[in-house]
Amino acid sequence: MNNIHIQIPSLSENIRMIESFIDNAKEKFHLDDDIYGNIMIAVTEAVNNAIKHGNSADSTKNVSLSLSLESSLIKFKIQDEGKGFDFHNLPDPTSPENLEKPGGRGIFLMKHLSDEVDFKENGRIVELSFYINS
Repeated sequence: MNNIHIQIPSLSENIRMIESFIDNAKEKFHLDDDIYGNIMIAVTEAVNNAIKHGNSADSTKNVSLSLSLESSLIKFKIQDEGKGFDFHNLPDPTSPENLEKPGGRGIFLMKHLSDEVDFKENGRIVELSFYINS
């Protein structure tokens, strides 16, 4: 099993490092373009949420991202140092009253782009899994 890990301070400009991390994973594991696109959007969205909401953009708090590869599954684990959130009661971004709101689509996007989304430790950890053809 392959494991790779990166940790970044909670600054939105550090998303570039996350993008490079995903680019390296694409090369290393020969991910095809459609999976790569889904991973890029879902993982950067999760890291953005961890920076903004989880750690309240506090640069003294870190967001960590790890990747593990098991046969036909690639899993990204995003962890922040915040208090967590109630992931059971999220507003539906597709309901009419929420369509005009600027936020609230991140988790919706993650769920549509990933094959599996798991929240752990009260939402401080998000695991995004993608099936890959080996």
